Amino acid sequence: MASSVENEVKRPEGSDTVSSPSVQSLQGNTTIWQRIYSIIAYTPKRCRYNPDKPFEFSMPLNLLFGFAGAFTVANLYYSHPILNKLADDFHVNQERVSLIPTLAQAGYGAGLLFLCPLGDLFQRRPFVLLLVWFTATSWIGLCITNSFPVFCFLSFLTALTTVTPQLMLPLVGDLAPAHRRATALSIVVSGLLLGILIARVLSGVVTEYTSWRNVYWLAFALQYLIFILLWFFLPDYPSTNPNGLNYFKMLWSIVTMLFKHPVLMQACLVGFCTSTTFTSYWTTLTFLLAGEPYNFSPLYIGLFALIGIFAMCFGPPYSRLVIDRFVPLFSTIIGEFICIAGISIGTYTGTFTIAGPIIQAFMIDLGLQTSQIANRTAIYAIEPKARNRVNTAFMVSVFIGQIVGTSVGNTLYAQGGWHKSGSASVGFIGAALCFCFARGPWEKGWVGWRGGWGIRRRDLGPEEKGQQQEQDAEIAGNSTNNEESGEEKMTDEMAAEAIESGEPKGSQGEKS
Repeated sequence: MASSVENEVKRPEGSDTVSSPSVQSLQGNTTIWQRIYSIIAYTPKRCRYNPDKPFEFSMPLNLLFGFAGAFTVANLYYSHPILNKLADDFHVNQERVSLIPTLAQAGYGAGLLFLCPLGDLFQRRPFVLLLVWFTATSWIGLCITNSFPVFCFLSFLTALTTVTPQLMLPLVGDLAPAHRRATALSIVVSGLLLGILIARVLSGVVTEYTSWRNVYWLAFALQYLIFILLWFFLPDYPSTNPNGLNYFKMLWSIVTMLFKHPVLMQACLVGFCTSTTFTSYWTTLTFLLAGEPYNFSPLYIGLFALIGIFAMCFGPPYSRLVIDRFVPLFSTIIGEFICIAGISIGTYTGTFTIAGPIIQAFMIDLGLQTSQIANRTAIYAIEPKARNRVNTAFMVSVFIGQIVGTSVGNTLYAQGGWHKSGSASVGFIGAALCFCFARGPWEKGWVGWRGGWGIRRRDLGPEEKGQQQEQDAEIAGNSTNNEESGEEKMTDEMAAEAIESGEPKGSQGEKS
Protein backbone atom coordinates (compact mmCIF):
# COMPACT_ATOMS: atom_id res chain seq x y z
CA MET A 1 0.00 0.00 0.00
CA ALA A 2 2.85 2.35 0.77
CA SER A 3 4.26 1.88 -2.71
CA SER A 4 0.82 2.60 -4.18
CA VAL A 5 0.62 5.84 -2.27
CA GLU A 6 4.11 6.78 -3.41
CA ASN A 7 3.20 6.14 -7.04
CA GLU A 8 0.07 8.24 -6.62
CA VAL A 9 2.13 11.06 -5.14
CA LYS A 10 4.65 11.12 -7.96
CA ARG A 11 2.01 11.32 -10.67
CA PRO A 12 2.76 14.29 -12.98
CA GLU A 13 0.75 17.39 -12.17
CA GLY A 14 -2.37 17.91 -14.26
CA SER A 15 -2.35 14.40 -15.73
CA ASP A 16 -5.62 12.55 -16.16
CA THR A 17 -4.33 9.32 -14.70
CA VAL A 18 -6.06 9.98 -11.41
CA SER A 19 -8.27 6.99 -11.91
CA SER A 20 -5.36 4.69 -12.73
CA PRO A 21 -5.54 2.83 -9.38
CA SER A 22 -9.13 1.85 -10.22
CA VAL A 23 -8.09 0.70 -13.67
CA GLN A 24 -5.15 -1.25 -12.32
CA SER A 25 -7.36 -2.94 -9.75
CA LEU A 26 -9.35 -4.54 -12.57
CA GLN A 27 -6.24 -6.00 -14.17
CA GLY A 28 -4.82 -9.23 -12.84
CA ASN A 29 -5.07 -10.51 -9.28
CA THR A 30 -5.62 -7.85 -6.64
CA THR A 31 -6.13 -8.11 -2.91
CA ILE A 32 -9.13 -6.69 -1.10
CA TRP A 33 -6.91 -3.96 0.36
CA GLN A 34 -5.75 -2.91 -3.09
CA ARG A 35 -9.36 -2.70 -4.25
CA ILE A 36 -10.32 -0.62 -1.21
CA TYR A 37 -7.41 1.72 -1.82
CA SER A 38 -8.27 2.03 -5.52
CA ILE A 39 -11.77 3.21 -4.54
CA ILE A 40 -10.48 5.63 -1.91
CA ALA A 41 -7.77 7.05 -4.18
CA TYR A 42 -10.09 7.57 -7.15
CA THR A 43 -10.74 11.26 -7.87
CA PRO A 44 -14.02 12.38 -9.51
CA LYS A 45 -13.37 14.41 -12.64
CA ARG A 46 -14.63 17.70 -11.18
CA CYS A 47 -12.13 17.41 -8.28
CA ARG A 48 -9.03 16.69 -10.38
CA TYR A 49 -6.20 19.19 -10.41
CA ASN A 50 -5.82 21.25 -13.55
CA PRO A 51 -2.93 23.77 -13.57
CA ASP A 52 -4.64 25.73 -16.36
CA LYS A 53 -7.85 26.08 -14.34
CA PRO A 54 -7.07 25.85 -10.63
CA PHE A 55 -9.78 24.72 -8.24
CA GLU A 56 -11.65 27.70 -6.80
CA PHE A 57 -11.74 27.63 -3.00
CA SER A 58 -15.41 28.36 -2.39
CA MET A 59 -17.36 29.05 0.79
CA PRO A 60 -19.24 25.68 0.63
CA LEU A 61 -15.91 23.86 0.49
CA ASN A 62 -14.63 25.99 3.37
CA LEU A 63 -17.71 25.07 5.42
CA LEU A 64 -17.21 21.39 4.54
CA PHE A 65 -13.66 21.60 5.92
CA GLY A 66 -15.03 23.21 9.08
CA PHE A 67 -17.71 20.52 9.49
CA ALA A 68 -15.20 17.72 8.88
CA GLY A 69 -12.77 19.25 11.36
CA ALA A 70 -15.46 19.64 14.05
CA PHE A 71 -16.73 16.07 14.02
CA THR A 72 -13.30 14.54 13.49
CA VAL A 73 -11.60 16.21 16.44
CA ALA A 74 -14.74 15.45 18.50
CA ASN A 75 -13.60 11.80 18.55
CA LEU A 76 -11.04 12.73 21.20
CA TYR A 77 -13.59 14.17 23.63
CA TYR A 78 -16.69 11.95 23.60
CA SER A 79 -15.37 9.94 26.55
CA HIS A 80 -14.69 12.90 28.87
CA PRO A 81 -18.17 13.45 30.39
CA ILE A 82 -19.06 9.73 30.57
CA LEU A 83 -16.00 8.20 32.20
CA ASN A 84 -18.11 7.09 35.18
CA LYS A 85 -20.47 5.21 32.84
CA LEU A 86 -17.53 3.60 31.05
CA ALA A 87 -16.04 2.55 34.40
CA ASP A 88 -19.30 0.86 35.43
CA ASP A 89 -19.77 -0.89 32.08
CA PHE A 90 -16.20 -2.20 31.88
CA HIS A 91 -16.05 -2.96 35.63
CA VAL A 92 -12.96 -0.89 36.34
CA ASN A 93 -12.26 1.85 38.87
CA GLN A 94 -12.04 5.57 38.08
CA GLU A 95 -8.24 5.53 38.07
CA ARG A 96 -8.10 2.86 35.35
CA VAL A 97 -10.86 4.36 33.23
CA SER A 98 -8.86 7.60 33.03
CA LEU A 99 -6.53 5.66 30.70
CA ILE A 100 -9.07 6.14 27.90
CA PRO A 101 -8.70 9.93 27.46
CA THR A 102 -5.00 9.69 28.32
CA LEU A 103 -4.32 7.16 25.53
CA ALA A 104 -6.50 9.15 23.13
CA GLN A 105 -4.41 12.27 23.74
CA ALA A 106 -1.21 10.23 23.40
CA GLY A 107 -2.40 8.81 20.08
CA TYR A 108 -3.33 12.26 18.80
CA GLY A 109 0.07 13.61 19.81
CA ALA A 110 1.81 10.73 18.00
CA GLY A 111 -0.28 11.42 14.90
CA LEU A 112 0.63 15.09 14.97
CA LEU A 113 4.32 14.32 15.12
CA PHE A 114 4.61 11.28 12.83
CA LEU A 115 1.71 11.51 10.35
CA CYS A 116 1.06 15.22 9.76
CA PRO A 117 4.51 15.92 8.22
CA LEU A 118 3.65 13.39 5.51
CA GLY A 119 1.26 15.98 4.10
CA ASP A 120 4.36 17.63 2.59
CA LEU A 121 5.16 14.39 0.77
CA PHE A 122 1.86 12.75 -0.22
CA GLN A 123 -1.04 14.27 -2.06
CA ARG A 124 -3.51 15.44 0.56
CA ARG A 125 -6.70 14.05 -1.02
CA PRO A 126 -5.88 10.30 -0.99
CA PHE A 127 -3.94 10.66 2.27
CA VAL A 128 -6.81 12.42 4.08
CA LEU A 129 -9.43 10.02 2.72
CA LEU A 130 -7.38 6.99 3.71
CA LEU A 131 -7.02 8.26 7.28
CA VAL A 132 -10.73 9.13 7.58
CA TRP A 133 -11.74 5.72 6.23
CA PHE A 134 -9.35 3.91 8.59
CA THR A 135 -10.61 5.90 11.58
CA ALA A 136 -14.27 5.27 10.73
CA THR A 137 -13.77 1.56 10.14
CA SER A 138 -11.70 1.03 13.29
CA TRP A 139 -14.32 2.95 15.27
CA ILE A 140 -16.72 -0.02 14.92
CA GLY A 141 -14.59 -1.84 17.49
CA LEU A 142 -15.20 0.91 20.05
CA CYS A 143 -18.95 0.51 19.53
CA ILE A 144 -19.11 -3.25 20.08
CA THR A 145 -16.21 -4.36 22.28
CA ASN A 146 -16.76 -5.48 25.87
CA SER A 147 -13.03 -5.67 26.62
CA PHE A 148 -11.46 -2.72 28.43
CA PRO A 149 -7.91 -3.35 27.07
CA VAL A 150 -9.30 -3.54 23.50
CA PHE A 151 -11.24 -0.31 24.05
CA CYS A 152 -8.09 1.42 25.29
CA PHE A 153 -6.03 0.16 22.33
CA LEU A 154 -8.65 1.28 19.80
CA SER A 155 -8.92 4.67 21.54
CA PHE A 156 -5.19 5.14 20.92
CA LEU A 157 -5.35 3.82 17.34
CA THR A 158 -8.31 5.93 16.21
CA ALA A 159 -6.84 9.04 17.85
CA LEU A 160 -3.59 8.41 15.96
CA THR A 161 -5.40 8.82 12.64
CA THR A 162 -7.75 11.60 13.83
CA VAL A 163 -5.26 14.22 12.67
CA THR A 164 -6.96 14.88 9.35
CA PRO A 165 -8.05 18.42 10.37
CA GLN A 166 -4.38 19.28 10.81
CA LEU A 167 -3.82 18.18 7.20
CA MET A 168 -6.76 20.27 6.00
CA LEU A 169 -5.50 23.50 7.56
CA PRO A 170 -2.27 23.63 5.49
CA LEU A 171 -4.36 22.66 2.46
CA VAL A 172 -6.53 25.72 3.14
CA GLY A 173 -3.30 27.72 3.19
CA ASP A 174 -2.52 26.35 -0.28
CA LEU A 175 -5.97 26.77 -1.80
CA ALA A 176 -7.17 30.06 -0.32
CA PRO A 177 -5.88 33.38 -1.74
CA ALA A 178 -3.42 35.05 0.63
CA HIS A 179 -5.65 38.08 1.16
CA ARG A 180 -8.46 35.80 2.38
CA ARG A 181 -6.40 33.12 4.07
CA ALA A 182 -7.15 34.23 7.64
CA THR A 183 -10.89 34.22 6.95
CA ALA A 184 -10.73 30.72 5.47
CA LEU A 185 -8.57 29.45 8.34
CA SER A 186 -10.91 31.00 10.92
CA ILE A 187 -13.84 28.92 9.67
CA VAL A 188 -11.87 25.67 10.01
CA VAL A 189 -10.37 26.64 13.39
CA SER A 190 -13.86 27.57 14.61
CA GLY A 191 -14.97 24.11 13.52
CA LEU A 192 -12.18 22.49 15.53
CA LEU A 193 -13.06 24.43 18.68
CA LEU A 194 -16.75 23.73 18.12
CA GLY A 195 -15.99 20.00 17.88
CA ILE A 196 -14.20 20.06 21.24
CA LEU A 197 -17.18 21.71 22.91
CA ILE A 198 -20.06 19.96 21.15
CA ALA A 199 -18.54 16.50 21.79
CA ARG A 200 -18.82 17.02 25.54
CA VAL A 201 -22.38 18.34 25.32
CA LEU A 202 -23.57 15.68 22.88
CA SER A 203 -21.97 12.85 24.84
CA GLY A 204 -23.38 14.00 28.17
CA VAL A 205 -26.93 14.53 26.88
CA VAL A 206 -27.17 11.28 24.88
CA THR A 207 -25.72 9.20 27.73
CA GLU A 208 -28.04 10.86 30.24
CA TYR A 209 -31.10 9.45 28.45
CA THR A 210 -29.82 6.40 26.53
CA SER A 211 -26.66 4.26 26.47
CA TRP A 212 -23.11 5.57 26.06
CA ARG A 213 -22.71 3.21 23.09
CA ASN A 214 -25.23 5.29 21.15
CA VAL A 215 -22.77 8.19 21.35
CA TYR A 216 -20.10 6.06 19.71
CA TRP A 217 -22.50 4.75 17.05
CA LEU A 218 -23.44 8.34 16.23
CA ALA A 219 -19.75 9.22 15.95
CA PHE A 220 -19.26 6.21 13.63
CA ALA A 221 -22.05 7.44 11.34
CA LEU A 222 -20.62 10.96 11.31
CA GLN A 223 -17.18 9.65 10.33
CA TYR A 224 -18.57 7.84 7.30
CA LEU A 225 -20.66 10.87 6.37
CA ILE A 226 -17.47 12.96 6.43
CA PHE A 227 -15.69 10.36 4.30
CA ILE A 228 -18.47 10.37 1.68
CA LEU A 229 -18.64 14.17 1.53
CA LEU A 230 -14.87 14.52 1.20
CA TRP A 231 -14.73 11.76 -1.44
CA PHE A 232 -17.16 13.74 -3.60
CA PHE A 233 -15.91 17.28 -2.97
CA LEU A 234 -12.31 17.31 -1.65
CA PRO A 235 -10.15 18.74 -4.48
CA ASP A 236 -6.98 17.08 -5.63
CA TYR A 237 -3.81 19.10 -5.16
CA PRO A 238 -0.30 18.16 -6.29
CA SER A 239 2.32 17.20 -3.78
CA THR A 240 4.42 20.18 -2.72
CA ASN A 241 7.48 17.92 -2.89
CA PRO A 242 6.79 15.54 -5.81
CA ASN A 243 10.40 14.34 -5.95
CA GLY A 244 10.07 12.87 -2.48
CA LEU A 245 11.69 13.53 0.89
CA ASN A 246 13.57 11.40 3.37
CA TYR A 247 11.09 10.78 6.20
CA PHE A 248 13.57 11.09 9.06
CA LYS A 249 15.22 14.17 7.58
CA MET A 250 11.73 15.58 7.17
CA LEU A 251 11.06 15.10 10.89
CA TRP A 252 14.39 16.69 11.79
CA SER A 253 13.60 19.64 9.55
CA ILE A 254 10.73 20.53 11.90
CA VAL A 255 13.29 21.20 14.63
CA THR A 256 15.59 23.14 12.33
CA MET A 257 12.72 25.33 11.13
CA LEU A 258 12.07 26.43 14.71
CA PHE A 259 15.59 27.88 14.88
CA LYS A 260 15.51 29.18 11.32
CA HIS A 261 12.30 31.24 11.52
CA PRO A 262 11.87 33.52 14.57
CA VAL A 263 8.20 34.06 13.74
CA LEU A 264 7.57 30.31 14.04
CA MET A 265 9.33 30.10 17.39
CA GLN A 266 7.36 33.12 18.63
CA ALA A 267 4.05 31.57 17.51
CA CYS A 268 4.91 28.23 19.16
CA LEU A 269 5.78 29.85 22.50
CA VAL A 270 2.62 31.97 22.47
CA GLY A 271 0.52 28.96 21.44
CA PHE A 272 2.02 26.86 24.25
CA CYS A 273 1.28 29.44 26.95
CA THR A 274 -2.25 30.18 25.71
CA SER A 275 -3.33 26.55 25.35
CA THR A 276 -2.37 25.79 28.97
CA THR A 277 -5.09 28.15 30.19
CA PHE A 278 -7.79 26.50 28.04
CA THR A 279 -7.34 22.97 29.42
CA SER A 280 -6.63 24.22 32.95
CA TYR A 281 -9.97 26.05 32.97
CA TRP A 282 -12.11 23.24 31.57
CA THR A 283 -10.61 20.52 33.80
CA THR A 284 -10.90 22.50 37.06
CA LEU A 285 -14.30 24.02 36.23
CA THR A 286 -15.99 20.69 37.01
CA PHE A 287 -14.62 20.74 40.57
CA LEU A 288 -15.74 24.34 41.08
CA LEU A 289 -19.30 23.87 39.79
CA ALA A 290 -19.83 20.48 41.47
CA GLY A 291 -18.95 21.87 44.90
CA GLU A 292 -20.17 24.71 47.09
CA PRO A 293 -21.87 27.09 46.49
CA TYR A 294 -23.16 25.79 43.12
CA ASN A 295 -23.63 21.99 43.44
CA PHE A 296 -24.47 21.63 39.73
CA SER A 297 -25.28 18.23 38.17
CA PRO A 298 -23.01 16.76 35.44
CA LEU A 299 -25.64 17.66 32.81
CA TYR A 300 -25.56 21.36 33.70
CA ILE A 301 -21.77 21.32 33.88
CA GLY A 302 -21.65 19.82 30.37
CA LEU A 303 -23.99 22.50 29.03
CA PHE A 304 -21.43 25.10 30.12
CA ALA A 305 -19.51 24.24 26.96
CA LEU A 306 -22.27 25.87 24.88
CA ILE A 307 -20.94 29.27 25.98
CA GLY A 308 -17.98 28.82 23.65
CA ILE A 309 -20.23 28.55 20.60
CA PHE A 310 -21.14 32.23 20.85
CA ALA A 311 -17.46 33.20 20.94
CA MET A 312 -16.78 31.21 17.78
CA CYS A 313 -19.27 33.28 15.79
CA PHE A 314 -16.89 36.24 16.05
CA GLY A 315 -13.93 34.44 14.45
CA PRO A 316 -14.71 34.61 10.70
CA PRO A 317 -15.94 38.26 10.57
CA TYR A 318 -13.05 39.40 12.76
CA SER A 319 -10.55 37.57 10.54
CA ARG A 320 -12.01 39.15 7.40
CA LEU A 321 -12.05 42.68 8.79
CA VAL A 322 -8.84 42.65 10.86
CA ILE A 323 -6.45 39.70 10.46
CA ASP A 324 -6.58 39.75 6.66
CA ARG A 325 -5.79 43.49 6.65
CA PHE A 326 -3.33 43.97 9.50
CA VAL A 327 -0.21 42.16 10.67
CA PRO A 328 -1.00 38.90 12.53
CA LEU A 329 0.93 39.99 15.65
CA PHE A 330 -1.61 42.78 16.20
CA SER A 331 -4.45 40.26 16.51
CA THR A 332 -2.32 37.87 18.56
CA ILE A 333 -1.79 40.60 21.17
CA ILE A 334 -5.51 41.47 21.15
CA GLY A 335 -6.34 37.79 21.69
CA GLU A 336 -3.96 37.53 24.64
CA PHE A 337 -5.43 40.65 26.28
CA ILE A 338 -8.93 39.18 25.88
CA CYS A 339 -7.72 35.97 27.54
CA ILE A 340 -6.04 37.66 30.49
CA ALA A 341 -9.07 39.89 31.10
CA GLY A 342 -11.45 36.92 31.10
CA ILE A 343 -9.21 34.77 33.29
CA SER A 344 -8.78 37.58 35.82
CA ILE A 345 -12.53 38.16 36.06
CA GLY A 346 -13.37 34.47 36.34
CA THR A 347 -10.59 33.60 38.76
CA TYR A 348 -11.24 36.28 41.34
CA THR A 349 -15.06 36.34 41.18
CA GLY A 350 -15.85 32.70 40.35
CA THR A 351 -16.10 31.48 43.93
CA PHE A 352 -19.10 33.68 44.75
CA THR A 353 -20.86 34.44 41.42
CA ILE A 354 -21.57 32.20 38.44
CA ALA A 355 -21.14 35.21 36.15
CA GLY A 356 -17.35 34.98 36.63
CA PRO A 357 -16.86 31.50 35.08
CA ILE A 358 -19.38 32.34 32.32
CA ILE A 359 -17.45 35.47 31.31
CA GLN A 360 -14.19 33.55 31.55
CA ALA A 361 -15.47 30.75 29.28
CA PHE A 362 -16.59 33.25 26.65
CA MET A 363 -13.43 35.35 26.71
CA ILE A 364 -10.99 32.42 26.82
CA ASP A 365 -12.61 30.86 23.73
CA LEU A 366 -12.68 34.21 21.91
CA GLY A 367 -9.10 35.11 22.82
CA LEU A 368 -7.72 31.65 22.06
CA GLN A 369 -9.44 31.57 18.67
CA THR A 370 -8.20 35.05 17.75
CA SER A 371 -4.64 34.23 18.79
CA GLN A 372 -4.55 30.86 17.01
CA ILE A 373 -5.90 32.16 13.71
CA ALA A 374 -3.44 35.06 13.74
CA ASN A 375 -0.50 32.77 14.55
CA ARG A 376 -1.44 30.34 11.79
CA THR A 377 -1.72 33.20 9.30
CA ALA A 378 1.78 34.33 10.28
CA ILE A 379 3.47 30.93 10.08
CA TYR A 380 1.77 29.82 6.84
CA ALA A 381 3.52 32.70 5.09
CA ILE A 382 6.89 30.93 5.55
CA GLU A 383 8.09 27.95 3.50
CA PRO A 384 5.02 27.26 1.27
CA LYS A 385 6.43 23.82 0.41
CA ALA A 386 6.66 22.83 4.09
CA ARG A 387 3.33 24.06 5.48
CA ASN A 388 2.46 20.70 7.02
CA ARG A 389 5.74 20.59 8.92
CA VAL A 390 5.28 24.21 10.00
CA ASN A 391 1.79 23.30 11.21
CA THR A 392 3.19 20.26 13.02
CA ALA A 393 5.69 22.40 14.94
CA PHE A 394 2.91 24.78 16.01
CA MET A 395 0.40 22.07 16.92
CA VAL A 396 2.90 20.00 18.91
CA SER A 397 3.67 23.07 21.01
CA VAL A 398 -0.09 23.66 21.52
CA PHE A 399 -0.59 20.01 22.39
CA ILE A 400 2.21 20.06 24.96
CA GLY A 401 0.69 23.22 26.41
CA GLN A 402 -2.66 21.43 26.81
CA ILE A 403 -1.00 18.60 28.70
CA VAL A 404 0.88 21.03 30.95
CA GLY A 405 -2.31 23.03 31.56
CA THR A 406 -4.23 19.94 32.64
CA SER A 407 -1.47 18.78 34.97
CA VAL A 408 -0.66 22.18 36.47
CA GLY A 409 -4.30 23.21 36.78
CA ASN A 410 -5.38 20.05 38.62
CA THR A 411 -2.32 20.06 40.89
CA LEU A 412 -2.73 23.69 41.90
CA TYR A 413 -6.48 23.31 42.36
CA ALA A 414 -5.86 20.44 44.79
CA GLN A 415 -3.37 22.61 46.69
CA GLY A 416 -5.10 25.99 46.76
CA GLY A 417 -8.42 25.78 44.94
CA TRP A 418 -9.88 27.87 42.13
CA HIS A 419 -7.88 31.04 42.90
CA LYS A 420 -4.50 29.32 42.78
CA SER A 421 -5.07 27.45 39.52
CA GLY A 422 -6.53 30.58 37.89
CA SER A 423 -3.59 32.72 39.04
CA ALA A 424 -1.24 30.33 37.26
CA SER A 425 -3.24 30.87 34.06
CA VAL A 426 -2.83 34.64 34.48
CA GLY A 427 0.91 34.03 34.69
CA PHE A 428 0.94 31.92 31.52
CA ILE A 429 -0.86 34.64 29.54
CA GLY A 430 1.54 37.21 30.98
CA ALA A 431 4.42 35.11 29.60
CA ALA A 432 2.66 34.90 26.22
CA LEU A 433 2.39 38.70 26.09
CA CYS A 434 6.11 38.99 26.89
CA PHE A 435 6.88 36.77 23.89
CA CYS A 436 4.57 38.93 21.75
CA PHE A 437 6.21 42.20 22.73
CA ALA A 438 9.74 40.80 22.52
CA ARG A 439 9.61 40.78 18.72
CA GLY A 440 7.86 43.28 16.45
CA PRO A 441 5.86 42.46 13.31
CA TRP A 442 8.65 43.54 10.92
CA GLU A 443 11.63 42.36 12.95
CA LYS A 444 13.88 39.99 10.97
CA GLY A 445 15.86 38.82 13.99
CA TRP A 446 14.89 37.15 17.24
CA VAL A 447 14.33 40.19 19.46
CA GLY A 448 13.51 43.83 18.74
CA TRP A 449 11.16 46.11 16.84
CA ARG A 450 13.31 47.03 13.86
CA GLY A 451 11.27 47.74 10.76
CA GLY A 452 8.68 49.90 12.45
CA TRP A 453 5.52 49.69 14.50
CA GLY A 454 3.05 49.83 11.58
CA ILE A 455 0.20 47.33 11.77
CA ARG A 456 -1.05 47.60 8.18
CA ARG A 457 0.13 44.60 6.13
CA ARG A 458 2.88 45.47 3.68
CA ASP A 459 4.34 42.00 3.17
CA LEU A 460 2.08 41.12 0.23
CA GLY A 461 3.15 40.99 -3.38
CA PRO A 462 1.80 43.52 -5.93
CA GLU A 463 -0.90 41.13 -7.14
CA GLU A 464 -2.17 40.50 -3.64
CA LYS A 465 -2.07 44.20 -2.75
CA GLY A 466 -4.46 44.79 -5.61
CA GLN A 467 -6.70 42.07 -4.30
CA GLN A 468 -6.52 43.62 -0.84
CA GLN A 469 -7.85 46.87 -2.29
CA GLU A 470 -10.61 44.90 -4.00
CA GLN A 471 -11.51 43.30 -0.68
CA ASP A 472 -11.78 46.73 0.96
CA ALA A 473 -14.04 47.86 -1.88
CA GLU A 474 -16.17 44.74 -1.48
CA ILE A 475 -16.64 45.45 2.22
CA ALA A 476 -17.82 48.93 1.23
CA GLY A 477 -20.40 47.43 -1.12
CA ASN A 478 -18.48 47.00 -4.39
CA SER A 479 -18.40 43.27 -5.06
CA THR A 480 -15.47 41.68 -6.87
CA ASN A 481 -14.86 38.11 -7.94
CA ASN A 482 -11.24 38.08 -9.05
CA GLU A 483 -9.29 35.03 -7.92
CA GLU A 484 -5.64 34.36 -8.65
CA SER A 485 -4.52 31.03 -10.01
CA GLY A 486 -2.71 28.42 -7.91
CA GLU A 487 0.59 28.91 -9.70
CA GLU A 488 0.43 32.71 -9.49
CA LYS A 489 -0.43 32.46 -5.82
CA MET A 490 2.57 30.27 -5.08
CA THR A 491 4.82 32.66 -7.01
CA ASP A 492 3.47 35.65 -5.11
CA GLU A 493 3.91 33.89 -1.78
CA MET A 494 7.53 33.10 -2.55
CA ALA A 495 8.07 36.68 -3.72
CA ALA A 496 6.56 37.96 -0.48
CA GLU A 497 8.85 35.63 1.45
CA ALA A 498 11.83 37.02 -0.47
CA ILE A 499 10.74 40.59 0.27
CA GLU A 500 10.38 39.78 3.95
CA SER A 501 13.80 38.11 4.14
CA GLY A 502 15.44 40.94 2.22
CA GLU A 503 16.60 38.79 -0.72
CA PRO A 504 16.77 40.19 -4.26
CA LYS A 505 13.85 39.15 -6.39
CA GLY A 506 16.05 37.58 -8.99
CA SER A 507 17.82 35.31 -6.54
CA GLN A 508 14.48 34.11 -5.27
CA GLY A 509 13.44 33.23 -8.78
CA GLU A 510 16.61 31.21 -9.24
CA LYS A 511 15.88 29.29 -6.04
CA SER A 512 12.38 28.47 -7.14
